[in-house]
Amino acid sequence: MNPYLPKPSENFTVQILEKHPELPAILAEFELFEGVAPSAIQWLIDHSEYQFYEEGENFIRPNMDAEHMLLIVKGEYALRMQQGNEFRDIGQWGAGYVTGLLPFSRMKKTVAYGIAVLPLEILALHRNCFTEMATVSYELTQNLVGVMSSRIKTFTEQRLQDEKLMSLGKLSAGLAHELNNPASALVRSADELYQKIHQSPERFKSVITMRVSPEETDALNAILFRKASEGQAKELGLLERESCKDDILDWLEDHDIDNADDIAETFLDFGLRLEDLEAMKEALNGKALNAMMWWIESTLSLERLVKEIRESADRIGRLVSSIKTYTHMDQSQDMQSTDLHEGIRSTMIMLKHQFKEKSIQVVKEFAEDMPMVCVHPGEMNQVWTNLIDNAVDAAPVGGMLKVRTYVKNKKAVIDIIDNGPGIPEAIRNKIFDPFFTTKEIGKGTGMGLEIARRIVLKHHGEISLKSKPGETIFTVCIPI
Repeated sequence: MNPYLPKPSENFTVQILEKHPELPAILAEFELFEGVAPSAIQWLIDHSEYQFYEEGENFIRPNMDAEHMLLIVKGEYALRMQQGNEFRDIGQWGAGYVTGLLPFSRMKKTVAYGIAVLPLEILALHRNCFTEMATVSYELTQNLVGVMSSRIKTFTEQRLQDEKLMSLGKLSAGLAHELNNPASALVRSADELYQKIHQSPERFKSVITMRVSPEETDALNAILFRKASEGQAKELGLLERESCKDDILDWLEDHDIDNADDIAETFLDFGLRLEDLEAMKEALNGKALNAMMWWIESTLSLERLVKEIRESADRIGRLVSSIKTYTHMDQSQDMQSTDLHEGIRSTMIMLKHQFKEKSIQVVKEFAEDMPMVCVHPGEMNQVWTNLIDNAVDAAPVGGMLKVRTYVKNKKAVIDIIDNGPGIPEAIRNKIFDPFFTTKEIGKGTGMGLEIARRIVLKHHGEISLKSKPGETIFTVCIPI
């Protein structure tokens, strides 16, 4: 956002100016009036209101009725759109630019702020004059239609880009969240592993001087290998764990074992109990018990840390694999035989953080007989992303998201269902229109469902909506 532009406010002051005789000559220099007769220019001036705005005033605000075509005669203005709590600059224009409502436009409401960057002089023509203008000057009307067509193209491209960036931002946030946990665990385990290895020389010295016989070593190793092979014990309840730890801690302290608390935690994690400690003591005939307890703790800790590092690395690997599946970055962009379930699963992994944020219960009802379908995998994943993202937004905190698939009439059918408040019947027929959104200003581009519809139609499929309070179903049908 341009830091030199004023922040939009609710100030809205209209000053009406007297029209001066130089206006026809000024307008005739603008590209908009190329080929337009002087009489038509004068007609426009006569039927318009000549407005003035001070620097910093916003003459356009979101949700205003679009009633006037606005021609900038002098000065500059910036268009700024709100996204969440931030304002994003759309562009800046000066004399000769026309904004607001244009002939044949279906625009009903404004969606952004128009702010005077320099003192602004505007000719405002009311929509009631558009029909007469078409009669007065076909050339002017034609030029304005050309402006509208160009503006629609530019605005659509911008909103498509915004939609992609918003989707990318959500996916990036999710990936950062999902990767942070295993990455942090991996670093913690690696740091602890370093500390254990750093202590190895001193512990090796203690062990090597124990003079334990081969038979004693074998007996001890049998217990150690058994516990290591079993892995970490099942999770105990809080009270049961505290009771077992107290028993082990008392035994270690009774036998003058150093750092008994750390050793007790490790032994407890691997399921060692008092009978195991007594068996180890018996195997050693009571010799060098302190050094041997530390050696056993180190061995089990190394086993645990290596397992944690491997699990963290595997989890990161699975996430990377999901990313590759979602984007199909390592595959051709041509149509290919695709497992739709795989794409839906990878999409849900990408959006997992959103489920957690709202405590959404996710239900998957996948058809076992779903065949492979010839599609653009990356494009279909965009469809799943947009529909699932909308469903999560609509669902209440602690709500439900269901993805159901089945085969019907030689088509793969995918239902995305949420238990939100539903979509009012009055706007259901607009839900797939470009730029239409039910979200707050700045929270949506109005292009997500339109993009999904376009992709589905490209695959010769259908997308439809059923909604009532407590249940909204978006259904996608793709020919098999």
